[in-house]
Amino acid sequence: MTQTTPYQRAEFRKPDGRFLWLYSRRPIAVQGPVPSPGNEPVRATPQQRWHPLRGEWVIYAAHRQDRTFLPPAEYNPLAPTHDPEHPTELPQGDYDIAVFQNRFPSLTLAAPEPDPVPGTVNRPGTGECEVVVFTQDAGTSLHQLPVEHVKLLVDVWADRTSALGEQDKIQYVLPFENRGVEVGVTLHHPHGQIYAYDHVPPVQTRALELAGAHLAEHGEPWAATFLREELESGQRLVSRNEGAVAVVPPFARYTYETWLLPARPAARLSDLSDAERLHFAALLKETLARLDALFGVRMPYLMTVHQAPTDGQAHEEWPLHIEIYPALRAKGKLKYLAGTEQGAGLFANDSLPEVKAKELREVTL
Repeated sequence: MTQTTPYQRAEFRKPDGRFLWLYSRRPIAVQGPVPSPGNEPVRATPQQRWHPLRGEWVIYAAHRQDRTFLPPAEYNPLAPTHDPEHPTELPQGDYDIAVFQNRFPSLTLAAPEPDPVPGTVNRPGTGECEVVVFTQDAGTSLHQLPVEHVKLLVDVWADRTSALGEQDKIQYVLPFENRGVEVGVTLHHPHGQIYAYDHVPPVQTRALELAGAHLAEHGEPWAATFLREELESGQRLVSRNEGAVAVVPPFARYTYETWLLPARPAARLSDLSDAERLHFAALLKETLARLDALFGVRMPYLMTVHQAPTDGQAHEEWPLHIEIYPALRAKGKLKYLAGTEQGAGLFANDSLPEVKAKELREVTL
């Protein structure tokens, strides 16, 4: 696998005041003005309310009801602007990936103080929400992009995590992709999002505690133990390369749930070398291709990138990894969160991880 060259990055300000960042493997060239669907500044008023029996914050962002919903192809807001009378989010030009502040954010650093709410504690919905447009091509998918392009996306995730984490109010950054209307996507153009929170979310808080306990007890990060055991077993291994491993974890909650981990345990994407990011990207591309090839359909899925909190600490205990949750089960059936998952937080999986890992491993690409 060849080494990649450093990427290019350029920052712009949109007419409505939001920021846009362009990334490319080549020199960036923008043609015409940087557009925005509207010139009025974003006026978002998200708030968070405390759930006293779950011990977690719930985000409320009523203004998101007005966001664009499954528009026709000619009005794709994530495509470069072709008609100045109908501006989109992106300019014409030569670049690979675009990131911009969400026009309909669930969280914002400018969130106002909300009025008190009887029966609970509330506070501003402080944070940041960004949209990551994977490519200018609306007709492709992430795994269909060249490996160097997917590697650039890994670089973008690392760069934006570092930039957002430098904000004093930001404690955790979560890049993710939702693909398919089955999981609630409102725009078909290949894209993901980045949410930056003013606190460490409950899932990551618990993972941090357990990973810290493992390190204290065993003297090595959980990821090191996990990878060694999974590679020795081989039952749930989907694929691997020099720098990364893909497995269906033995504790998978979803059918075909797949995890990607760097071969060398790390806390954040920024901790990986350029070569390691390339290997990580190559295996991500392959894993997503396997999911599509499994049933011969465009597999809907949720994908989340799990990194350590952005609190300035090294977090040796944290296992950097990507989790992919397909929304289809065997025979093309959709998987929904049912009563036990929603009501009790206890997942019921219809298939053993070993069986589904074997199916994915045997997919011919």
